[in-house]
Amino acid sequence: MSRLPHRASRRQFLKLGLGAGAVLGLAAAGPDILAFASDVSDFIRGPAVPDVAPTQLSEHVWMIWSKDGFPTPENQGMMSNITFVVSEKGVVMLDPGGSVQIGEMALRMIRTVTDKPVVAIFNSHYHGDHWLGNHAFEDAYGKELPIYAHPLSKREIEGVQGSMWHSMMERWTNQATAGTRIVAPNRTVEHGAELDFGDVTLRVHHYGPAHTPGDIAIQVVEDELTHVGDVAMDRRIANMDDGTYVGTFRFYDELEKNASSRIWVPGHGHPSDQVLAWNRELFEGIYGNCLKAVEDGSTMEEAREMVLADPRVAGKAADTAGFESNIGKYVSIAYLEAEREAF
Repeated sequence: MSRLPHRASRRQFLKLGLGAGAVLGLAAAGPDILAFASDVSDFIRGPAVPDVAPTQLSEHVWMIWSKDGFPTPENQGMMSNITFVVSEKGVVMLDPGGSVQIGEMALRMIRTVTDKPVVAIFNSHYHGDHWLGNHAFEDAYGKELPIYAHPLSKREIEGVQGSMWHSMMERWTNQATAGTRIVAPNRTVEHGAELDFGDVTLRVHHYGPAHTPGDIAIQVVEDELTHVGDVAMDRRIANMDDGTYVGTFRFYDELEKNASSRIWVPGHGHPSDQVLAWNRELFEGIYGNCLKAVEDGSTMEEAREMVLADPRVAGKAADTAGFESNIGKYVSIAYLEAEREAF
């Protein structure tokens, strides 16, 4: 079987209408096609992601901050924070990013901090901007590298959500994430699990559905810091398509009671001691008005007007990424949830 000519460009090949996912789907046709698909996957691999220097948050925890909240061709899918813990036993990743290229950038940045190996990964939930980077770490450390997630998240990554997010990230970034392979978690953790990494203890928190059904927050006990994934965000309106406002409030209550922290680390935005409070106020302004509208027999449009007039929401509009384009949808989600709760 002849190979693609070296002089052909990645973009020329993509003009044929085949993205990486589509080409790899040909593998079932037989060994020759499988070999061809493997060649093509390498050939159309997206470009490297520019380095982003990590910032130290506490004694053991570092974060590679993402300035963008949504994926674009320009940011190559770099839209969520990458957090890592440097322990006595090695480096533990708390969400490795949204592509193999982002994961490889994270590996380069870890090397500027420590020469210790990566010994574990935690995926906070099943949205792909947080776990598609698993691929780079499996390549670097092998298939036995422990990758932990809640059982619900593991199942979704192995199934529909994994395939969907893989395809969406390619589409949103104009194929910049091409070459990324789905590497699902190979371990599960439940609420209350504690993992010992020598001088660092990681404690798992799960309080039911919130941002997704399978969110986990990871408490770095010795540092009084908790990585909350997308359960809470800083100056970005959360994707609530798979979530619940009532469940999120319950999650916040339990975290504040059981994971007392001086730093909350979000998947999007800057870490601080105010992350939960900021997001709680925004969500209370959205959901509280929708619940009142439902109880009063007001329409969804009237609920939206109430939400936008609420100081808890209006005061955050100017500096919240994605506010204008998403607030209507999230009011709709809140209104429908309020209807279920009320009746």
